[in-house]
Amino acid sequence: MTAYRPLIASLMHQLTTVIVGKDDVLRDAVTCVLAGGHLLIEDLPGVGKTTLAQALARTLGLQFARVQFTADLMPSDLIGASVYDRARQDFVFHPGPLFTQVLLADEINRASPKTQSALLEAMEERQVSVDGATHALPRPFFVIATQNPFEQLGTHGLPESQLDRFLMRLSLGYPGRAAERALLRGEDRRQMLQRLPAALDAEGLLGLQQAVEAVAVSDPLLDYLQALLAATREPRWFAHGLSPRAGLALLRAARARALVQGRDYVAPDDLIDVLVPVAAHRLTPAAGAGRDAAGQLRALVQALPLP
Repeated sequence: MTAYRPLIASLMHQLTTVIVGKDDVLRDAVTCVLAGGHLLIEDLPGVGKTTLAQALARTLGLQFARVQFTADLMPSDLIGASVYDRARQDFVFHPGPLFTQVLLADEINRASPKTQSALLEAMEERQVSVDGATHALPRPFFVIATQNPFEQLGTHGLPESQLDRFLMRLSLGYPGRAAERALLRGEDRRQMLQRLPAALDAEGLLGLQQAVEAVAVSDPLLDYLQALLAATREPRWFAHGLSPRAGLALLRAARARALVQGRDYVAPDDLIDVLVPVAAHRLTPAAGAGRDAAGQLRALVQALPLP
């Protein structure tokens, strides 16, 4: 697995030239992509959410489409529609912007729940069904969605079924002082994105994803994962615990993190590193906990002995 380390390091380095001072977030984003998962970026407007999504697509050398989610966006605007063709005397499906390799769903929580739900089949099955016909999406296929805080005007909370489709939820936050000075003195990020070369392509990314599947997982590690899952289902920690699907997502992300670290096996630290980004958006803290979901997860890890 060490053979992949220089390639992954080059991906990370290129991303850091555009997104400054957020190496931990970029590592999580690359981990999410290598695990084949969808990414939700939640933060205030203007901190670089869209820039990160575009930088990822360009660095990976993938086909990219951006859709601005608004209150009047309809599912057919996203998926496409069947239009009657007089020459063929039949309906012909015209694909929408969803038929790409990387879809940036910008400000996803400004669209109506009906439009948000149009993504569910695409995110889970990598296909869409229109008028009784099934249409496969390109491979690889990722949704990178940005989301504004719920207290802002015109936002709709994502339902639990939608949140569960995202492998990770990340937040960029404000830059540090040195990073902000570099942004103020540096080149416009839109111009930098235009010149950003592809460090990989679709075939190369699929190869990395296959390498992730080959990362070994020991029985003691699985014991620890099951102990984590069981602990989240205890009422003193969360209202509802993590599902088996969430457990599979944690394992997949931990394998990808091990590959990013250049190892061919999953260590407990890999699982702990991805726990909050993978699990926090799926959980609601128990009443009176006094902490958010991320804080509860960190406390749970401290209370649980390592394998």
